[in-house]
Amino acid sequence: MIEILHPTEVARARDTGALVADILETLKRRSTVGTNLLDIDRWAKTLIREAGARSCYVDYAPPFGRGPFGHHICTGVNDAVLHGRPHDYSLADGDLLTLDLAVIHNGVAADSAISFLVGDSRPSESLALIETTERALSAGIAAAVPGARIGDISYAIGSVLGAAGYPINTEFGGHGIGSTMHQDPHVANTGRPGRGYMLRPGLLLALEPWVMADTAELITDADGWTLRSATGCRAAHSEHTIAITDDGPQILTAPKQLQQ
Repeated sequence: MIEILHPTEVARARDTGALVADILETLKRRSTVGTNLLDIDRWAKTLIREAGARSCYVDYAPPFGRGPFGHHICTGVNDAVLHGRPHDYSLADGDLLTLDLAVIHNGVAADSAISFLVGDSRPSESLALIETTERALSAGIAAAVPGARIGDISYAIGSVLGAAGYPINTEFGGHGIGSTMHQDPHVANTGRPGRGYMLRPGLLLALEPWVMADTAELITDADGWTLRSATGCRAAHSEHTIAITDDGPQILTAPKQLQQ
């Protein structure tokens, strides 16, 4: 299903996006050396409920997962890049942490992910991974104008990732979003321009470039959910929910300081 939202629904999506951004920024500040991933999940649960929203993840049970996800946020550490299931692990200095959050509020969903380093250590390879996914995300957003096609977004993202020398996995990528978290169209992280669905005002997309340092192959963790790099290399993931508008793409999940 491809859902085109009414302007009033897009306005509600902006509120949901702002909530997701605020929660992620709060969790980022709290995620320090020694923080347990289960604490991050509990904090997310509290912040979501206090806002009168609900997590898209708790009851989420797609074919690629093992039963309901059962947690309120995805937490990926180092080689865990997607669908990281919170577990009993305390963050160490220099860990690369990815937080991926999707909530529904007032009938509209928003989805965003951030990757960052914990503590004072700044491994250069990890910084490069994060920076590349952020640049790829910006490129994809810039390509998301009315009349363009999904392939134009995929090509923009893939051009940045490929130029940086990272292998690109196309099993998982961006997606439509609206009254539910995962909708068509699929937005692969590489592709051919001029192909695919034509973008229309009212379409919401969650764009999410992610890369692993030296492989495109994923393995599934014993928890049945967490996807890790097959080689054990580090990975990073950046995501925003955007709205296609007559005036161009609008980022719904940008932190407040980037909205000013």
